[in-house]
Amino acid sequence: MIRCNLSRYMGAQKMNISDVARQSGLNRSTISLLYHEKATRVDLDVLEKLCKIFNCGVGEMLEINEGEQG
Repeated sequence: MIRCNLSRYMGAQKMNISDVARQSGLNRSTISLLYHEKATRVDLDVLEKLCKIFNCGVGEMLEINEGEQG
C-alpha cells in the first residue's frame, strides 16, 4: 500500500488544509484526499507543489508500506 505522509508534514508545521491550499494554489478537496489517504491517483504537479512547500522529496511524501494491503 502506498502511504501519503502529508498529514505528518502538515502536523509538524502546524498547518491546516486551508494553509496548504493557500500556499500551493491547489484545490482543498485534492489536499483533503491526500491528507486522509483517500486519493486513488496524484498528478505530478500536485506532488511537486507539496514537496516544494514541505522541502521534501517525492519518496518522502509518498512511501510504500509493505506490511499493509490496500
